[in-house]
Amino acid sequence: MSETTESTVATETAEAASRHRRQLTGVVVSTKGDKTAVVSVTRTFLHPQYRKYVRRSKRYLTHDEHNTCGDGDKVIIEECRPMSKRKRWRLRTVLRTNI
Repeated sequence: MSETTESTVATETAEAASRHRRQLTGVVVSTKGDKTAVVSVTRTFLHPQYRKYVRRSKRYLTHDEHNTCGDGDKVIIEECRPMSKRKRWRLRTVLRTNI
């Protein structure tokens, strides 16, 4: 019985480790590529010297299997295996659609 519980625990921890991936929230800025969306993620941080909040944005190429999102949609993307040269993120969910 201990062998089955140990293997079950090992399987559950392996699954939990594989499901834990970085997630970011951003806005879709382009959907011109087939099954690809460009998502702009904005972050704010306190500047160490000037003590003011600074806004920086970065664009991520995201895999959108069913072409579900459109320009202006707010989405959640998650890290995944490399899909192509620059595509390392996958579309998780669409939070809000741009009407």
